[in-house]
Amino acid sequence: MFQRYPLLRFITIGLALAFVVQLLFPGLFQSREVVEFIDAGSRDAPQIMSSGPVSYADAVAVAAPAVVNIYTRKTIIQQPNPLFNDPLLNRFFGKYFDLQPKKREENSLGSGVILSTKGYILTNNHVIDGADEIEVSLHDGRNASAKLMGSDPEADLALLAISLPNLPTITLADSLRLRIGDVVLAIGNPFGVGQTVTMGIVSATGRNELGINTFENFIQTDAAINPGNSGGALINARGELVGINTAIFSKSGGSQGIGFAIPVNLARDSMTQLVEKGYVARGWLGVEIQEITPELAESFNLTVGGGVIVAGILKGGPADRGGIEPGDILTHFGGIAVHSSNDALNRISQTKPGSRVEFITLRNGKKRQGTVAIGERPHSR
Repeated sequence: MFQRYPLLRFITIGLALAFVVQLLFPGLFQSREVVEFIDAGSRDAPQIMSSGPVSYADAVAVAAPAVVNIYTRKTIIQQPNPLFNDPLLNRFFGKYFDLQPKKREENSLGSGVILSTKGYILTNNHVIDGADEIEVSLHDGRNASAKLMGSDPEADLALLAISLPNLPTITLADSLRLRIGDVVLAIGNPFGVGQTVTMGIVSATGRNELGINTFENFIQTDAAINPGNSGGALINARGELVGINTAIFSKSGGSQGIGFAIPVNLARDSMTQLVEKGYVARGWLGVEIQEITPELAESFNLTVGGGVIVAGILKGGPADRGGIEPGDILTHFGGIAVHSSNDALNRISQTKPGSRVEFITLRNGKKRQGTVAIGERPHSR
């Protein structure tokens, strides 16, 4: 057969050899179109999987000039041991000891953010609290003495002012638009080493009941925040300010991936009031509220889910005038359900003093609706 059809013989032998080679080298005869398709897919994969930039240098370049280092000095006067106030001890032993008050200087550092060409700088209150001198060092190398315009200790914010020309400022974002997983960058002066940028994501929003401030609504991030970062900027990938770095959760004193920042929306409101009035006015009801624990619910024979117990009332205060009584269960405020004491405190404090707000309470199992005129929370100016 092969002799009569030599061409068929050669074709058969060739196919057999090709079959053997294919078994030994399976990728040798892969079509060019398939190879090019796979290569193209490999090149396109990073673009499909990543929607963010490969560098955040532009965001840093926009925001970093407006982030400053803050250095403070305060004089501490150490009094002698009060035992030496006793005339008898002072008479017999006073000559052996130096009983004059001693002075020592205490230095601290932090960060701040320039928000206005007028020289307004926002920082944490704990950065400048009790300081006798406040020095600000700008990104461009300039230095200036700062004046304290006002502070908001309950939110741990303070407003400083410097007098320099051509000041860089930062753009404010809307912190309500932040989503868990958004990339954020922390800019500050950790440990005094100089301006430093760290990157992370938004780990959580609305963190409260941490015992850091009276009013808490923190952004949680894993961007490294260390001592000296306090008062610095937390920015988004566009270089806009989303928060003021404030605190860390740490057992060692260094960053462990749990940092907290005050949302810029809260900070904006505080800054505006500090500029206009020198203090922050917040709503106030004159009530003492308490969480409804399972034990209290059983004791009061409560079946309601949510709400808080009004444990005490200031006589003559806004709540008293509005008809709220001790033992009432506050379930709604301003048409929105109350879920916790922290929720109620934040909602009341964010209400403008003088405005009237509807509320719903339960008293002896019966629902009661009413309105209350919000007072102004006492503060120290």
